Amino acid sequence: MNSAPHRSGVVAIIGPPNAGKSTLLNQLLRQKIAIVTPKPQTTRNRIMGIVTGSGYQIILLDTPGLHAAREEMNRQMVRVALESLAEADAVLFLADGTEALTPKKEQRADEFRGYLERIACPAVLALNKTDLLPPERLLPVIDWYRGLHDFAAIVPISALHGTQVNALLAELVALLPEGPQYYPDDIPTDASERFIAAEIIREKIFLRTRDEIPYSTAVVIDTFEEGDPVVIRATILVERDSQKGILVGQKGAMLATIRKSATVDIERLLDCRVRLHLWIKVSKNWTGNVNMLRDLGLA
Repeated sequence: MNSAPHRSGVVAIIGPPNAGKSTLLNQLLRQKIAIVTPKPQTTRNRIMGIVTGSGYQIILLDTPGLHAAREEMNRQMVRVALESLAEADAVLFLADGTEALTPKKEQRADEFRGYLERIACPAVLALNKTDLLPPERLLPVIDWYRGLHDFAAIVPISALHGTQVNALLAELVALLPEGPQYYPDDIPTDASERFIAAEIIREKIFLRTRDEIPYSTAVVIDTFEEGDPVVIRATILVERDSQKGILVGQKGAMLATIRKSATVDIERLLDCRVRLHLWIKVSKNWTGNVNMLRDLGLA
């Protein structure tokens, strides 16, 4: 009897900000690759995750959240997300299941249709955060989303708790074409350790600062020296002197807190001791400078 064919391909994860795309990617990979914060538009770059199982390999593209972008950096983030659709064998549209209960749902419907019309391959809808949804509201929410697009499947999930994630994985595998395994079993991402370290530092800034500060910062790894410990020197870019003052904090307390918490996660990533040095540099209006965005891989 012939065995089932091996399936492999690219799945683009798209959806609005704060729907849980990065949380889902980490859940599928069973390790933290993408940073996660409660703030929208945390993800700026496209991040690739590789899920390998018996008879399949899914190359997942975690993308920035789709939103009505006004600033140059945000326009570039949306462009990155939409361009991922051209590479995809299937699309995973991830939405917050509680969105359909809000007064803004009809406005969101028009916005979502605009994104979904761009999809030219099979798409699966994952309704996230259904653990927060009253059970009697689930079917009306599914019907509401079904009216937006002809999805190949609709799977209610909780990315945070892993609920129904295996069922979602099975739906995605079924949509992949027959193909070889492109990456070894033990490779979960193509992102470099330098990139993930920079993202971890940025995550800590998001978690510990308020208002516009997180969105006006970027992290550049200046040096990454292998050894015991690994020595990392990084620069945090901000747009104004006042933002630098907030990040430094009273007697350097804020910067020290960011450095300590980032060090813990980077040591977990690298499985070794890390000595992290952070500097802050003011670069006026860098988020609107296309050349700087290009240097940072955001354009």
